[in-house]
Amino acid sequence: MSFRRPFQLRELIQQFWFIASVAILPTALVSIPFGAVISLQVGSLAKQLGAQSLTGGASVLAVVQQASPLIVALLISGAAGSAICADLGSRTIREEMDAMEVMGVSPVQRLVVPRVLACMAVAVLLNGLVSVVGVAGGYFFNVMMQDGTPGAYLASFSALAQLPDLYVGELKALLFGFIAGVVAAYRGLNPSPGPKGVGDAVNQSVVITFLMLFFVNLVLTVIYLQVVPPKGA
Repeated sequence: MSFRRPFQLRELIQQFWFIASVAILPTALVSIPFGAVISLQVGSLAKQLGAQSLTGGASVLAVVQQASPLIVALLISGAAGSAICADLGSRTIREEMDAMEVMGVSPVQRLVVPRVLACMAVAVLLNGLVSVVGVAGGYFFNVMMQDGTPGAYLASFSALAQLPDLYVGELKALLFGFIAGVVAAYRGLNPSPGPKGVGDAVNQSVVITFLMLFFVNLVLTVIYLQVVPPKGA
């Protein structure tokens, strides 16, 4: 259904730009302290265990595999998903959706599909941004505040990381963006009557998305660890 003609390319571009504009700055700002916290915590633990040379690999893997997709999905859900739910919900209570169906226009094809695809595309692109910014922040704080050496940080990363780690991070971001878009659209199309119903639908969409994201992340992580062996194993 998503690519059934006529495909709403203009709506997709507009939604892509809107979601990126509201999510890119908060995502970048959150990724810096997040990467720093992970690096400092892992570095402190590694120093206690006498394995400080492995700080870089452990920190980067934690950011790329786990933190980056979750940060992106949570911010897309909180910033863009709530806006999508409020927009569709207000259209629904004004009976615009019923009017579109009477005219033979599918609300799902016209409004929902471009928004969900835009959420998925922005999530994948922002995941790369968060990975880079988070790793750079972790590198800076490890070298400057914990007396780590740049060579050891990069060497441990190359020794422990592999391409499937990046692939699973992007796959998680894609699925999380899909979940955030679908949940926001579904609650926006089915609000309770009145403005209060729209507000409740927005709150419910964010909470439901958060719960689903952590559950799906757990499932994907378990599957990945079972299917892809660690490097050097």
